[in-house]
Amino acid sequence: MYKSIIRKILFKFDPEAVHYFTFDAIKLVSKIPLVPALIRSIFQVNHPNLERELFGLRFKNPVGLAAGFDKNAVLYNELANFGFGFIEIGTVTPKAQEGNPKKRLFRLQDDKGIINRMGFNNAGLEAAITQLKKNKKQIIIGGNIGKNTQTAPDAYTKDYLECFSALHPYVDYFVLNVSCPNVGSHAKLNDKDYLEELINAVQSLNATFEVSKPILLKIAPDLNNTQLDEIIALVKATKIEGVIASNTSVSRENLKTDATALKSIGNGGVSGQPITNKSTQVIKYLSDNSQKAFPIIGVGGIHSEKDALDKLSAGADLVQIYTGFIYEGPALVKRINKAVLKSLLNS
Repeated sequence: MYKSIIRKILFKFDPEAVHYFTFDAIKLVSKIPLVPALIRSIFQVNHPNLERELFGLRFKNPVGLAAGFDKNAVLYNELANFGFGFIEIGTVTPKAQEGNPKKRLFRLQDDKGIINRMGFNNAGLEAAITQLKKNKKQIIIGGNIGKNTQTAPDAYTKDYLECFSALHPYVDYFVLNVSCPNVGSHAKLNDKDYLEELINAVQSLNATFEVSKPILLKIAPDLNNTQLDEIIALVKATKIEGVIASNTSVSRENLKTDATALKSIGNGGVSGQPITNKSTQVIKYLSDNSQKAFPIIGVGGIHSEKDALDKLSAGADLVQIYTGFIYEGPALVKRINKAVLKSLLNS
């Protein structure tokens, strides 16, 4: 029903407008008595074999919702009903910011992909905390944090530390987003020496809390093997808990979408099926060449059960979806969990 009717209607309208319309619709129907229970009965798959224990957290299943969907933490309680094992909010920056000028979100329907150059649009740290105080504790929440676009390079670390400190009581794990291609003046975030400095600063702050929170690094799918080796060394040196592979790609290779249409869209990060194999290859390289020394959350182009199983086979411990959720609908979460369970029971 979703792909045959609902998606066809939604895809006739502007992607960003549809995003907010969908949020309002889910909020509205979730207020109707018994509807949340009905949604849970349709989409959730509960089985002890699906549970995962990583970096001190117990995930009820390995399928999460990636950052960027619920930027401002306004819908995570309702989205928890759709069968996710965890939800990542953000990217959150200290101050609210509009992000890049519209139009900034584009569907590549022939490729089952999306190009976005949102630019960390979000309502800011205080707004996110206000929403997170409403947490019904149904699901693990990750906090994806970043810097404000206008922050000077010498204050990048301050932005991350401000977000980390304020969000610490409200999220279960943190993600340092240093790989988004849609934020201006972010070259410094690609420097391995600065990354080590940033992570060590966040780790030092983490140690001041009574209970420390897991910290992960989100990386790009466009890194070469030398850069991936540096990521492996960085995780070892800083002792962070793991890596999320991967963010969106700046590559336009092998797209079916017409070159003229791509030129008219302009710059932005590609997500969805165009990066399925690329992100899986990054996962496999990290897993194999680190001798599986740290957990990996696999994300990028998961549109089917096979896509998810491929990432898990490549070395991912958990997976996240975003663009696949938009193209395939909420039933994708259930299908993946059922496929994972089946593969475990048959092994």
